[in-house]
Amino acid sequence: MSQIDRRDFLIALAAMTLVVLSSNILVQYPFQHLGLDNYLTWGAFSYPFSFLVTDLSNRRFGPKGARRVVYAGFALAVVLSVLLASPRIAIASGAAFLVAQLLDIQIFFRLRGHAWWMPPFVSSVISSGLDTAIFFSFAFYCGAVPGLGFTISEALGHAGIVDQCIALPWTNLAVADYLVKLALAAISIAPYGAILRLMRYEAKHHHRAA
Repeated sequence: MSQIDRRDFLIALAAMTLVVLSSNILVQYPFQHLGLDNYLTWGAFSYPFSFLVTDLSNRRFGPKGARRVVYAGFALAVVLSVLLASPRIAIASGAAFLVAQLLDIQIFFRLRGHAWWMPPFVSSVISSGLDTAIFFSFAFYCGAVPGLGFTISEALGHAGIVDQCIALPWTNLAVADYLVKLALAAISIAPYGAILRLMRYEAKHHHRAA
């Protein structure tokens, strides 16, 4: 890995860790404006940018490099989230993040030959839906798990993890969160395009210098 590659990887890793960690903290705080406290948390506005980081990493390093960013960011964010958020939030976030981001990488790679805006938009729309479903159903559902007869808190307790469920209207939050993600997926196309042009310019300049 060249010095430039190493620099870009560390930038991507730092950005991913910052986005996921801040989102895991902010998701515990309802957005108490415009009467939306039962529908949105502050984390809804920060987490979608994790897909922007993944898509740019995919474009810069390819699927293999993007997965390295996801795995490293996942490990750092989960460890820090355990310290700064609740264990349940950390577990829910980690599971949702890993599954959704790996799906995002696969979809993005399959669409790379299409128009420049299509891979990041389509991959974000699909993978963020899966991310939302996994995260909110695990993080904020306090009742008994259908068909199993015990709560998530009880299951975590058997594993030695002390948990106190945060009772939030998770279905409302999930729907509103996904709508925000769709909006930000569209908005993120502009910065994605700008950064992509910068990456191509830098790559061309570096190639000429070499």
